[in-house]
Amino acid sequence: MRAVLQRVRKSSVSISGEVVGEIGGGILALMAVAPGDSEREVRYMAEKISNLRIFPDESGKMNRSLLDTGGEILVVSQFTLYGDCRKGRRPSFTAAAPAGQAGTLIERFIEEVKSLGVKTAAGRFGAMMEVELINDGPVTLILDSEGAL
Repeated sequence: MRAVLQRVRKSSVSISGEVVGEIGGGILALMAVAPGDSEREVRYMAEKISNLRIFPDESGKMNRSLLDTGGEILVVSQFTLYGDCRKGRRPSFTAAAPAGQAGTLIERFIEEVKSLGVKTAAGRFGAMMEVELINDGPVTLILDSEGAL
């Protein structure tokens, strides 16, 4: 699994002008699934993201997590994170999991994060979405489960 994490003051996702998910302060997580991913990667990513210390403490140091701050997460599936642009002029997405597998694992990720106690909102898998956010920092990180397990 791969994620682009953005620390946000607020974020929302809309489909055809209708807001389907929104959060206050927390993390916008753009998520993608690779063909070999499983429950193992889901658990790793949920634990890692929920406990990642990217929020400031009283001294202004990034020392607090979503769980520490009571922050929220907005999960948006984005298979294009596995786009390969090295050859030609059109990205290849062969490194992304098929839609059925990806949708199932994104849903499992959302359930896992909720079970850890993080307030969670999400986009809709496979839909054309519009994402709005107000960056906080800005703080943007890339997290990949490949090689971490």
